[in-house]
Amino acid sequence: MQLGVVFPQTEIGDDPVAVRDYAQAAEGLGYRHLLAYDHVLGADTTHRPDWRGVYSSRDTFHEPFVLFGYLAAIAPALELVTGVIILPQRQTVLVAKQATEVAILTGGRFRLGVGVGWNEIEFVGLNEDFHNRGKRSEEQIRLLRQLFSQESVDFTGQWHRVPEAGINPRPSGGTIPIWLGGDPAAVLPRVVALGDGWFPQLRAEPDGRQALDKLRALAEAAGRDPATIGIEAKINFRSDKRDIFIANARAWRDLGATHLGINTMGAGFPTPAAHIGAITEAKAILDDL
Repeated sequence: MQLGVVFPQTEIGDDPVAVRDYAQAAEGLGYRHLLAYDHVLGADTTHRPDWRGVYSSRDTFHEPFVLFGYLAAIAPALELVTGVIILPQRQTVLVAKQATEVAILTGGRFRLGVGVGWNEIEFVGLNEDFHNRGKRSEEQIRLLRQLFSQESVDFTGQWHRVPEAGINPRPSGGTIPIWLGGDPAAVLPRVVALGDGWFPQLRAEPDGRQALDKLRALAEAAGRDPATIGIEAKINFRSDKRDIFIANARAWRDLGATHLGINTMGAGFPTPAAHIGAITEAKAILDDL
């Protein structure tokens, strides 16, 4: 498995030095990639007493494409991963342009992870339709692939029209890996049809095993080699739960995960330096497996 870190979006703060130190620490420790979550708007929960969302306006989120432009220069060995860009709340052509720029600045060390999101408030604020986001994302991915690979695109879909136009520059080789995140019931058919990989947000056993069995069966039924689909699992790290951490890492390795992201958010690490200490400890544990 390729080991990476989940950028501690909600706990890193807004000091660019802290962001730099974290990314360079991950690079220096030998992690291969850094994955960042995406949220543009947070709900003000003082006006929503029944809010049940995971995040609110009090949670920090650095914008991934801009963040990656910074990280490409200061931690050039890291592969950068959006995990995930909420695609249907963004303009597809602009995502193609921004993703290509990151791919160029990183020398191709970039994976574009996309998902459909859950926070309707973001869609309202960005003037996009929350209710058709799943099907619309499928059309977006098809358009992205054409924009990456073709000098001139003539595309007419249900939601998009590109009249013989293109982006320049385009990514090397005419492609950027597109990975999908989301609930297995909805996203696995999309992964097989449109994606290069999947980000399961599940426990390895039994949910992860069942989902991967289904994914591989769907791929074989579609005539696709399941080995061409990457799998990036995420596991949480806490210093006081090392045994659970080790068991989870081994479980995902045994299930055939190709990538593993180490998440330190929500574990009580109070400062960016503490997060660096956590990924240092986690890497030492994983190196001994």
